[in-house]
Amino acid sequence: MALTQQFARVTPEYLELCRTSALDSPGAAPGWNPPPDDLLDTDWAVWGLIRHCRSTGVDADLIALLDRAVCGDPGGDIGFLDHDEVYDGFDDPPQVLSPASVADIAHALVKVDLDVVLANLPTATDDAAAACGFGRGFNGDVRGHLVEHFGAMREFYVGAARRGLCVVVWAD
Repeated sequence: MALTQQFARVTPEYLELCRTSALDSPGAAPGWNPPPDDLLDTDWAVWGLIRHCRSTGVDADLIALLDRAVCGDPGGDIGFLDHDEVYDGFDDPPQVLSPASVADIAHALVKVDLDVVLANLPTATDDAAAACGFGRGFNGDVRGHLVEHFGAMREFYVGAARRGLCVVVWAD
């Protein structure tokens, strides 16, 4: 089973409901069930984009932005989401980004010119897949895959910022 990057848009109040549920539940179940329209799975595409950026010397600020968008901010008090109801426990537990952090990330993601970032991506599928760490088994258009999932993540953050929501991030 491959790991994929997951995102959820939630209100701070929803997180508090989950915290209360975890405290009241014998199995510490947080009652995690955000609406499907507020969930996003970007597969492994953003990690591939980050790897490509690191290998091509893209601006360190962009790499830090992408890392933050997929890893969250440290210190969020959401240990109650460290539960198999939320994620499979294979990777780090979920992290949260506050509404202010989400707004900062959304603003910065809108400014990213992905054509410039991907200018040095090889055109051959195997070479592009290798540059992104996808391996030889990747089928399809690597550039298209990166553009599609980056665009989805950007729109997800923009929507969350517009609504004043938190974003919870994890790998599953």
